[in-house]
Amino acid sequence: MKILSIDHVQMAMPAGEEEKARVFYSEILGFKEIPKPPDLAKRGGAWFQSGNVQLHLGVDSEFRPARKAHPALIVDDLDSLVTNVQNAGYETDTSQPPLDGYKRAHVFDPFGNRIELMETL
Repeated sequence: MKILSIDHVQMAMPAGEEEKARVFYSEILGFKEIPKPPDLAKRGGAWFQSGNVQLHLGVDSEFRPARKAHPALIVDDLDSLVTNVQNAGYETDTSQPPLDGYKRAHVFDPFGNRIELMETL
């Protein structure tokens, strides 16, 4: 028995903030919004996909941003993506030391959730 892959990453967001999520994840990070199943769509939130990476945002009535826990996304142009995030007024942390084979940075979504962006060196 072995784990083969990750289907999606679930992150939390506050209720009623789907438009902020769409702007950040679609317009800034380049994800495409994908439809949620009808029964789940009633709960709010939004789902996004880029290639085989899916990120689901679910509404949490007691939302607190994930400032430590985070997904790490492999990107093809870290500097440009971080610049886009900064130019749009979102928080970034570019002080991260490189990991073997990667340069990286952290960005924060409109709700304060941390996302690590990694580019292969």
